[in-house]
Amino acid sequence: MKNKYIKWLLFLIGFILLAFVVVLYSLWVGEFDISLLSIPDILINKQDSVEYTVITQIRLPRILLGLAVGGALSLAGVLLQGIYRNPLVEPYTLGISGGAALGVSIVIVFGLQQIIGLFMLPLAGFIGAMVTIILVYVLSVKKGRLKMQSMLLIGVMISFISSSGMMFLMAISSSENIHSIIFWIMGSLDEPNMTLIYTTSIISALGLLVSYMFVQPLNALRLGEEKARHLGINTEWAIRLLFIIASLLTGVCVAVAGVIGFVGLVIPHLVRLLVGNDYRIFLIASFVVGGSFIVLSDAIARTVIAPNELPVGVITGIIGGTLFIVVLAKNSFKR
Repeated sequence: MKNKYIKWLLFLIGFILLAFVVVLYSLWVGEFDISLLSIPDILINKQDSVEYTVITQIRLPRILLGLAVGGALSLAGVLLQGIYRNPLVEPYTLGISGGAALGVSIVIVFGLQQIIGLFMLPLAGFIGAMVTIILVYVLSVKKGRLKMQSMLLIGVMISFISSSGMMFLMAISSSENIHSIIFWIMGSLDEPNMTLIYTTSIISALGLLVSYMFVQPLNALRLGEEKARHLGINTEWAIRLLFIIASLLTGVCVAVAGVIGFVGLVIPHLVRLLVGNDYRIFLIASFVVGGSFIVLSDAIARTVIAPNELPVGVITGIIGGTLFIVVLAKNSFKR
């Protein structure tokens, strides 16, 4: 037992060090290279320089948002895979991204951005995600019980309906609006509003804290709902609350950063291979690795075709999809 805790501690220290290295790399690279050794002096002296502006107003906000969004999406993936007991479930399976994208598309096509300024697009995305969540939840409840398989099917169907609605709006819209919708769908950490960044970071951290309170139910659910109930777990309420937490985390991330795929699917798989299925370490490790993955992907997106910038969703899709195929191939060969 003691050796297990030491192993967990070593893994956690390793993941935190990885996150630190990735943050330093993201501060360093870019169209405007900044020496790592000079960063402390620039920040301490608060020089009125280009370097200080680039670090404090561009790179640090993106890093903070990347850590928050990556951690939250990875955590949501862990929670959903746990309650569904299905390793292929991810935060966007339930149609949350489709609902958010439809909400943003409506705002862009009908020119509603000016209503409340910079907050309009994130608010529209969040409302679209929440409407989808409510629909999936209400339609999946039968005779007071939540039907998990029905929820998955309903989520997939709502996702298809939302995508069709979005394509219809794009078909009747101008090329400028189409470009805005597509760029938002691909995901980006280029968020200028620090209030939204701080809010996302706080919600992400709170999501991890609240989720950790459900470690025992999550570990029990690995045995199945029946056995979990025999262990004294109120599985019905645990599943509902975990579903709400995962959905809220996903809704906030999609609203602020757009659709960034594969994080909630691939990261839990990779972390599970390293640390195992015990949620006492699984939750924290996935959160840290997910944040590191997004920050690294954003750094690559900013530099791979510099001075132009790729949407971060493109990089996470390529890297995440490749890693997922490699992991599946290795497991198949082992069998």
